[in-house]
Amino acid sequence: MSFQAYLDAVQAQTGKTVPEFRELADEKGLEKHGQIVAWLKTEYGLGHGHATAVAAALLKAETRRAPEEERVSALFSGKKAGWQPLWTALLVHARTLGDDVGVGPTESYVSLTRGGKKFALVQPGVRGADVGLRLPGLLPAAPFEPAGSWNTMVTHRLRLTQPTEPAAEPDAALLDALRAAYQAR
Repeated sequence: MSFQAYLDAVQAQTGKTVPEFRELADEKGLEKHGQIVAWLKTEYGLGHGHATAVAAALLKAETRRAPEEERVSALFSGKKAGWQPLWTALLVHARTLGDDVGVGPTESYVSLTRGGKKFALVQPGVRGADVGLRLPGLLPAAPFEPAGSWNTMVTHRLRLTQPTEPAAEPDAALLDALRAAYQAR
């Protein structure tokens, strides 16, 4: 299980994100790893591995201080920069769907949220990128596939091997699926 998968499982179990846990831990004055792990196990019923993952995320200095825009920029930097136009186009489209669209960057992907709940994500890589959509109750149709264990917070996955050209829009199937995921939330 990847580090992000631990954090996603914790969010699914508790309904709380790392930033929400950070705020609660700060309110309680918890600053040490052992204190945070004990608190998460006691108050949220997390297992040791899941509590440790959250504690590590809370104590990681750069994630505590970096603004959202910087975290997104870092995700689409270096050899992953070619995926920035895809992310930008999806974000622009998502914001036309409603005023409640939010952005949630992690160390490995950036998600789109509605009312604080994830409905899509983009995970850039060096050799490709994945777009995940939360479309419960719908069977994946080409070009989508079941997300499976790739990311348990979404139901559908689109694997991409070529970045979108800067002037190009994502195809209509992806934009329609993004709209459906937004509406499903």
